[in-house]
Formats: sequence, C-alpha cells, structure tokens
Amino acid sequence: MKLISDSIENIEFITEATEGGGKNYKIRGVFLQADVKNRNGRVYPYPILQKEVKRYNKEFIQKKRAFGELGHPDGPTVNLERVSHMITDLYADDSNFLGEAKIMDTPYGKIVKNLIDEGAQLGVSSRGMGSLEPKGGAQYVRDDFYLATAADIVADPSAPNAFVEGIMEGKEWIWDNGIVKEVDIENYMKQIKEKRKNHQEATMAAWEDFVSKL
Repeated sequence: MKLISDSIENIEFITEATEGGGKNYKIRGVFLQADVKNRNGRVYPYPILQKEVKRYNKEFIQKKRAFGELGHPDGPTVNLERVSHMITDLYADDSNFLGEAKIMDTPYGKIVKNLIDEGAQLGVSSRGMGSLEPKGGAQYVRDDFYLATAADIVADPSAPNAFVEGIMEGKEWIWDNGIVKEVDIENYMKQIKEKRKNHQEATMAAWEDFVSKL
C-alpha cells in the first residue's frame, strides 16, 4: 500500500456573518471524483469510493472527528497540531462526492481564515492509503483503499505539474533545514525521461521523494 493523494482546485470558500459581528468560514465543493482519470493518472472506481465514504461518514464525520490539515502532509495520519478544519458533510452527487467543512479557530485554521480574507486561491487534496492496478493507461485504485481524510487545504493543488515546470528547469531549492542539490534535480529529470511510457507515475515518484526531504 502507498500514500495516495489527489487534489481538486474548484472549491468554494464561504464566509457567513454571525450575530456577534464575527464570521463563520466554510469550504464547499467536489472533494472526490470517481470513474474519471485524474491528472495524476489515477482512477477511483465508484463502488470503492462509495464504500469508503460510507465508512468515513460513520466513523469520522458523524463522530465529529473528520479533520483536515493545512498543507501537504507526508503520511496518512492526521496531525492534530496542524488541523485547520473539520469536515461536516460528504455525500454522492452522480460520480462526484461533494463535501463541506468548517474552518476551525485553531492556529492553522486562523491562517486559512486570513488567506480567505486576503483572496488567496486555495484547493483541497484527499489523502488515503491503498494499492494501485495499472490498466488501460491509468492506475486504478483497488478495493483496499482507505480514506484518511477527504480534504486537506492546499495552496498548490497542481503540485506535481508545478514541480515539473519549476524544479525540473534546474532551479536550486533552499529551505531552513537544508538544500536539494542540483545532482538530485538531475536524477529526477533522468528518471522521468527514462520512463516515457509512465511519465506521470515517474513525476509523482520524484515529487513524493522531493517532498519527503523537506
């Protein structure tokens, strides 16, 4: 099994005035899509998503423990210190699964609220564990799929594509705790070029390796 994360950009961010003069913040939109090949080359069969959404509703949403984080977590476990919102609804609409979440008054939730107030463009990313089966030029998610969270809030829902357009140009990426050297970037480029038939898979593998070093 591997970590499976897929993003959606078209999410509605809602602010509602309260009686005390404050605001309630929510996100709403398509959280999961079934039976279509997404930009990561994966397909989620509807029966598999339907089964997992039913379990997720029962075990998490109904018990008010369906949390999501701000950013791209590198594992399936929800880190409570990074929680920014609580998913309150998730239901089928044709082959999509629509969701709604309220932004919480946590440290990371406050960051999200400020980003919304400033007009930032954000997206959501589902996160789970499972195995994949190559078929017809796509990677099909198998029935061992486990949904960890229906929606993390991300600033770069196109991360793998942006990764190719940015770091693959040979730019050097620096952060507080270290550096990704040019030799690493050259290796990523070589891996992707060598796997032309599985270009998307190679890109995702390079992206996941890059993120793991942050």
